[in-house]
Amino acid sequence: MKTTPKTRRPNADDGACFSFNEPRAYDLEERTARFGESVIESCLKLPDAAVLHPLISQFVRPATSTGANYCAANDAESKKDFRHKIALCRKEVHETKYWCMLAKVADDERDTTRALWTEARELNLIFSAIFRKTKTD
Repeated sequence: MKTTPKTRRPNADDGACFSFNEPRAYDLEERTARFGESVIESCLKLPDAAVLHPLISQFVRPATSTGANYCAANDAESKKDFRHKIALCRKEVHETKYWCMLAKVADDERDTTRALWTEARELNLIFSAIFRKTKTD
């Protein structure tokens, strides 16, 4: 996956900032944010053809909402709510895989699109595992 520029994002825990160069282990919030950023960057490089506008819009929406849904899952009010929001993450990232396959037609750099598809697949597997292991009572 293409690396994103070195930017700093506030850390919600202590108000400090941390660098992308120092990710915490297993930080899915950061990973999903990077994924959304990478999809946006990839879409900005696609040709500006009218036929691609709907595809780009459909590609960006689920890729960026995956991270937002994961943040919402972390703030869930119950185990059932958490599981529901993880299911949304799984659904959105699965949809992103589909749009990624279509975007490769317009992408001159197919390696980038292939890397995004691979990351979407890995995220889908992670969210599927979380969903399976989270039982509701």
